[in-house]
Amino acid sequence: MSRTFEQYATKVPAVTLGFWIIKIAATTLGETGGDAVTMTLDWGYLAGSALFLSLLAALVVLQIAAKKFHPFLYWTTIVASTTAGTTMADFADRSLGIGYSGGSLLLFVCLLAVLALWYRTLGSVSVATVNTPKVEAFYWAAITFAQTLGTALGDWMADSAGAGYEGGALIFAGGLAVLGYLYYRTNISRVLLFWAAFILTRPLGATVGDLLDKPVTDGGLALSRPIASAVIAALIVACILILPQRAGTHPGHAEAAS
Repeated sequence: MSRTFEQYATKVPAVTLGFWIIKIAATTLGETGGDAVTMTLDWGYLAGSALFLSLLAALVVLQIAAKKFHPFLYWTTIVASTTAGTTMADFADRSLGIGYSGGSLLLFVCLLAVLALWYRTLGSVSVATVNTPKVEAFYWAAITFAQTLGTALGDWMADSAGAGYEGGALIFAGGLAVLGYLYYRTNISRVLLFWAAFILTRPLGATVGDLLDKPVTDGGLALSRPIASAVIAALIVACILILPQRAGTHPGHAEAAS
């Protein structure tokens, strides 16, 4: 890797098809892993949230301290954010008693606030600019709220809206297909489409995860949460090793080359 590329490479992976495949698997692992701790191990939502938020904070520090993009560190941090999102959303929805719709609205406002502050401070919310500690801090804050919002949306669609886990998964998969069409067929802002897709992959993973581990009486397959989590984790590791993993390119790289 040339010195110029290192200078302008981002600390996050290029957004490719492989990125989205691993992202969906990571969100599914976040659902089954979070449920394994809070429900199977009976830690509860508050203790589970404290555990995964602490882990996430430590990984974000390592991610920011890293000098370049490291695939396993990045995706481990993503898994930590989606697992923390699961437990935090469940805590807001159930323990605080504000329900799925209330939790979704609260988290949506929080996400918009982070993105607005990021844009006001740095002039962009594009992941192509994530190559400094300040931008990374905004990035991971937005990621965490997006993951938590996605969990709440998945629970709302499956339970409150009555779509069930299979129906919810199909609805969110359809939403992602629409975003894919808009990406290839329109000139809608790529930054907007990225964040919309990032949010929608989370409820897709949440509903698939719930489909795997929830009781049959609730519409799930009643698979073991720890075993399901281990299988999904192994799949993620295989995808990281097999699918191309490279850092995204900062816009400054093109400017330096011109």
